[in-house]
Amino acid sequence: MAAYRHGVTELSLPRGPVGAPNVVLVMLDDVGFGASEVFGGPVSTPAVARLAQAGLRYTRFHTTAICSPTRASLLTGRDAHVAGVGTVMNTSNRYPGYQGIMRDETATIATVLRQNGYATACFGKWHLAPPWETSQLGPFDRWPTGRGFDTFYGFLGGETDQFEPTLYAGTTPVTRPDEESYHLTEDLVDRSIRWVRMQHSLTPDRPFLLYLAPGATHAPLQVPRPFRDKYRGRFARGWDAMRSEILRRQKALGVVPPETELTPRPDALPAWESLDENRRRVAERLMEAYAGFLEHTDVQIDRFVRALQDDGLFDNTLFCYIVGDNGSSAEAGIDGSINYLGALQGMPESLQQQLDALDEIGDPQTYPQYPAGWAWAMCSPFQWVKQVASHFGGTRNPMVLSWPARIAGSGGVRTQFCHVNDVVPTILQAAGIEAPSVVNGVEQEPMDGVSLAYTFDDEDAPERHTTQYFEVFGHRSVYHHGWIASAFHRAGMPWTVGLPPVDAPFDDDVWELYDTTRDFSQAHDLAPQDPDKLAQLQEVFAEEAARVHILPLRDARVHRTPMPNLAAARTELTYYPGAVGIPETNGPALCGRSWTIRAHLGVGQRGAAGVLATMGGRHGGFALYLTREGRPEFVYRAFETGTVELAGKRPLTVGEHVVEVDLDYDGGGRGRGAWITLRVDGAELGRDRTERTPRGFFSIDETFDVGATTGSPVGNFPRVFPFTGELHKVEFVLG
Repeated sequence: MAAYRHGVTELSLPRGPVGAPNVVLVMLDDVGFGASEVFGGPVSTPAVARLAQAGLRYTRFHTTAICSPTRASLLTGRDAHVAGVGTVMNTSNRYPGYQGIMRDETATIATVLRQNGYATACFGKWHLAPPWETSQLGPFDRWPTGRGFDTFYGFLGGETDQFEPTLYAGTTPVTRPDEESYHLTEDLVDRSIRWVRMQHSLTPDRPFLLYLAPGATHAPLQVPRPFRDKYRGRFARGWDAMRSEILRRQKALGVVPPETELTPRPDALPAWESLDENRRRVAERLMEAYAGFLEHTDVQIDRFVRALQDDGLFDNTLFCYIVGDNGSSAEAGIDGSINYLGALQGMPESLQQQLDALDEIGDPQTYPQYPAGWAWAMCSPFQWVKQVASHFGGTRNPMVLSWPARIAGSGGVRTQFCHVNDVVPTILQAAGIEAPSVVNGVEQEPMDGVSLAYTFDDEDAPERHTTQYFEVFGHRSVYHHGWIASAFHRAGMPWTVGLPPVDAPFDDDVWELYDTTRDFSQAHDLAPQDPDKLAQLQEVFAEEAARVHILPLRDARVHRTPMPNLAAARTELTYYPGAVGIPETNGPALCGRSWTIRAHLGVGQRGAAGVLATMGGRHGGFALYLTREGRPEFVYRAFETGTVELAGKRPLTVGEHVVEVDLDYDGGGRGRGAWITLRVDGAELGRDRTERTPRGFFSIDETFDVGATTGSPVGNFPRVFPFTGELHKVEFVLG
């Protein structure tokens, strides 16, 4: 802060409002309403329990049904489409509300609090920067440090390998700490604790905002073995029985009304009893990995809570813990997967491969996700799952909120309807800060959320958030004064996410109507009995959709438009050393075509080793490199459908060389096979075939790198393996 008096600048450290609380926002990923034991689920969650005991449980809290929009709404206090992020980054388009570009008119809570004297930090998943802006070229305006956070350590995409994550510190790609038993969630919590203690050591009178978004329990379900082994045998009765068990516990805990009914299983999901013994064994182990992953994550959050308590900071901290950014994920399909990146693209592994890897599920060499049936079970008692914004299975998530210095009661339950966009107004009221009308010279959109402070002392207070629309991929609904109208869009099921959706007419969708004051789980469709009420709510939805500029409706999976891309439509590309951390989607477009890589390099008297070019990671990708002995090698992994490994027998000699890889694609559509040839200075060193290639991508969060690797290694080389010779350039020629 600076003040001017008689031409002299008076300098002072920034300070927040007197008595303002610290703020901690924790958001998990892909956790359904019925997963945590505190909300009736089968998984132990000590941090959720500790915070619920110290504060309040909100049983009618809602997200948007998918990750990026929920996070945009959480951080801005606006509806996701208003913030410009109405869909996930990989389906963004040029239509209003779906561009995947956070608008300056919807400043984040980090920006507002920092301008009011708060220290701010973000640890974990971001997924709010468009891919073409997430390379080292920038711009960095929509990275966390460009959206109000002083400190950022985490990953930019939708998911990452938990043992070998793709990480950034600020805006710089970094490698994870060199620890034998490393896990990302543990790392994020360690850094969160250290940051808070550093901040409190240097500016103890300054409040802080810490946003911790681990990325768990989004796939891959990777977790230390003891956590998943703890759950052995607990899911043997299957998902149908599990939903009933969860509902019984929910009623006993008082998180659902006693009259709540269980909604039926969708026809497209198999009954547990219909599975043969081997499919059950795989499904059980995948669910055990998920349960262990969720408990492991929450145990780390609990370490952070206890650290705040030990340091005397907990009582005056507004701690908001949102258990999931949407419902549970069914994206690995009906059978689940040990490497769901392939399953997403119609390249699943065989049942025998799953059985062979049964004891390894959750280890670093797997990239697992559980079957859709478990996702549905973890959303008990509601219909549907993640992506489905029409029903509470996609949008209803647990939230616990603690602030001992202000909330006198503890262990209470709050049943008022609320939404993720209510969090920012709640923080601002707690801090005594007015929502600014102008931020950095930009006039601001009004808040869409409502502060929840009115619920702190009065469990029976009439709800103030009385209308809320939802829309994702054409699935849509609107809540209005206790009623909700819901329309499931028939373009594709949430467990066929990687397959092409159908361009289904919106007029063919069937609207349903529910009275949530009497029907907590949306079990009884009243549309046939009360068409007038349905028509009224449809009109409310139309008004809300017009307000946020998403009419005419478009399914973001279908209505794609060209978006900026660093590689654009180029078929000849040249990269130089230092080109690292490039999003795969903005590197050379290699899927469904032939291509050639040529690495021009020099080898000195001491030899050379290291990565020349790589894309993706160990679960799907390619790497061209020189081994520690200086031999050229090329590895191409098409998930679990096959790996090609080509290698020279001798180290490269001193001097200049061209190491070349040719992929000769079969043609005839996406995902077909190819012949791959490795050459040095024109001489063939090896040739082999892959029967499958990716239909669209190798990975979601791994990158394209030249001269090093910033993620997990595709080949048999160290995770930190920069090229030690002289790499002049790497050329790509695309057929």
